[in-house]
Amino acid sequence: MKLKHAKVLVKAGQEAGLEDGQFEAYASIFGNVDSYGDVVQPGAFANTLADWAASDSFLPVLFGHNMADPDFNIGHVISAKEDERGLRVIGQLDLESPKGAQVHRMLKGKRINQLSFAYDVVRASWGQLDGQEVYELHEVKVYEVSLVTIGANQETEVLGVKSLADALEAGLKEGRVLSSKHVDSLRAARDSIDAVLSAAETVTDQEKASGNAEVKGEDGEDVKPKEPTLSPSAQFLAWEALDAEIAATV
Repeated sequence: MKLKHAKVLVKAGQEAGLEDGQFEAYASIFGNVDSYGDVVQPGAFANTLADWAASDSFLPVLFGHNMADPDFNIGHVISAKEDERGLRVIGQLDLESPKGAQVHRMLKGKRINQLSFAYDVVRASWGQLDGQEVYELHEVKVYEVSLVTIGANQETEVLGVKSLADALEAGLKEGRVLSSKHVDSLRAARDSIDAVLSAAETVTDQEKASGNAEVKGEDGEDVKPKEPTLSPSAQFLAWEALDAEIAATV
């Protein structure tokens, strides 16, 4: 089982024209090369969505891909369809669940803007996109959709920070002046994200040292290990600092 992550704009609540406890987001974007070199193709979700529609079960919405604890099973997908952009989902959170209600508040407060899903590859092939060799996912089997604070694809977040840094550098070259407050905010964001990445690397190194880097599934195939779990305080510190830095510099 693999995880795929997308940083998206999530709409939630009645203010967004949805029913109470609902959210809408793209779980996957077509034609986009992620840091794994994967490109999800249109139609990749058609069969798995049909299977879920024909079953007596709902595609679950989890928090942080926690499949073991029922408290983290915080809702279900009520609508999922492919459009020209990607996989668009509407989910219903269980507001009677303390965690479901908390996640709903986080969505409305714009403290979460990322979605991830667990899947297996059913059909794929190697291809070319813009002169780059990519792994084209033609069909996947989806097991759950998760709202996440920091997704499995950590490189996406690093690139996002780098893009912002490049924009600031360009602004400085054009003669813009940053106040000491902005500089302090930038340093705080840098230090916080460095701490998060260092924690992730430490956990990964420990997995490798203990021989747990590769896990075999029931069919003998390699199963990709779940992303390193970062402490909630580290996640909160990093993204709160980055949000403050973005707000101060735009």
